[in-house]
Amino acid sequence: MRSKRGWASAFCCFLLFIVVCLSLALKMKGAFRASGHPELGLLFFVIPGAVASFVSRKRQVLLPLMGAMLAAPLCFVLMRMVIAQEREFWQELAWLFSAVFWCALGALCYLFVSSMMSKKGRS
Repeated sequence: MRSKRGWASAFCCFLLFIVVCLSLALKMKGAFRASGHPELGLLFFVIPGAVASFVSRKRQVLLPLMGAMLAAPLCFVLMRMVIAQEREFWQELAWLFSAVFWCALGALCYLFVSSMMSKKGRS
């Protein structure tokens, strides 16, 4: 049962990464571009990492990162084949690598906050 909970965090991150990626590609196409900051949407990828780190058994970072790394190729194929993009191949690939980074950063931030809260509770 313990190992299933670990994989649940990777699966959770996998699903949330795809949801965030498709929502940014479909719904918020010009919202951030109009503000003059087109890549602010990448900050939304912190959410899947933090949620998956919360779900993980020992508050791990590696399994949410693995879920994001498994979701990135699927998102890439979906965005290239289904959704018409105005970005080039390499820009799209760099955007997805950046999204994986932000997802891992979200997991690390949750791990940091939870460790600070547990230290505060002990003292």
